[in-house]
Amino acid sequence: MIDAVVVENVHKAFGSIQAVRGLSLRVPVGQVYGLLGPNGSGKTTLIRLIAGLLRADGGTVRVLDAPMPDKAVLAQVGYMTQAHALYNDLTVRENVGFFGAMAGGVTQARIDEVIALVDLAERADSLVGTLSGGMKQRVSLACALVHRPRLLLLDEPTVGVDPQLRVQFWQHFRRLTAEGVTIIVSSHVMDEAERCDRLGFIRQGGLLAEGSSAELRQRTGTTTLEDAFLCFAKGAAQ
Repeated sequence: MIDAVVVENVHKAFGSIQAVRGLSLRVPVGQVYGLLGPNGSGKTTLIRLIAGLLRADGGTVRVLDAPMPDKAVLAQVGYMTQAHALYNDLTVRENVGFFGAMAGGVTQARIDEVIALVDLAERADSLVGTLSGGMKQRVSLACALVHRPRLLLLDEPTVGVDPQLRVQFWQHFRRLTAEGVTIIVSSHVMDEAERCDRLGFIRQGGLLAEGSSAELRQRTGTTTLEDAFLCFAKGAAQ
């Protein structure tokens, strides 16, 4: 199976803080890979390294068979940040159109399509600054999807999104993976974690364990992913 993302023995520090410590993982094409861990565990730093927005202090990151950072690869990557990267004085349509124009080759029909996907067609001409936090989250997702990326990086994508729309998002994510799109998602929502093909438990910048949700529960003899994580974390501390 071809890997869309290969991370090998990667280190990243910010001053005295070791955000990522010798972490390695592989994500095959067409999979949903979930990153689970507490705040400050290194998930966002890892996603930024994969996106090429940070340069590793040691080790290698390859995305779509290219060493990162690589500007040429960015056009094939969609990245939804945890904090909104939107223009409050532009409308929803203008924001999505701007990100589409940056990637190039995006039609107005595609812009309208992703706005409808995130259930904002009726607010397409509203200024983003007038939207609620949950609505801004949806606009961010539309911006990440508009250019049809081969790799989609989602940092807490459904925070503030109602449960029904969350289900719709995941249905769309599954359609994307069926088309060969690879998705890496960080989340604290356990029902989302169950939807991932594989999970990586991240703690203090390292990979505690990885596998399917069923495999991780079976290896620890637990019934929930939270308990499985605690078991692996306890083992690592001993």
